[in-house]
Amino acid sequence: MTMRLYADRKSLPLDRVTVTLKHSKIYARDCAECETRDGMLDQIEREIAMDGALDAEQRKKLMEIADKCPVHRTLTSEIRIVTKAVD
Repeated sequence: MTMRLYADRKSLPLDRVTVTLKHSKIYARDCAECETRDGMLDQIEREIAMDGALDAEQRKKLMEIADKCPVHRTLTSEIRIVTKAVD
């Protein structure tokens, strides 16, 4: 949705965006760029297909915009969950 909004605002010829996600668990020790070293980590692989008469620079910018969407930012930030019992 963030990519679509950006493309519309900039009048880019983006016809369609398809995002495919794959979730898996990996050992933290196998992740060279991860801070966590113990236990298991969630890994999400994201593939983005863009249809339209976009040039290389427009595609590059849209991929940058994909990392700025609210969902991406939430998933890549530290998450704190507070649970309370309700009567």
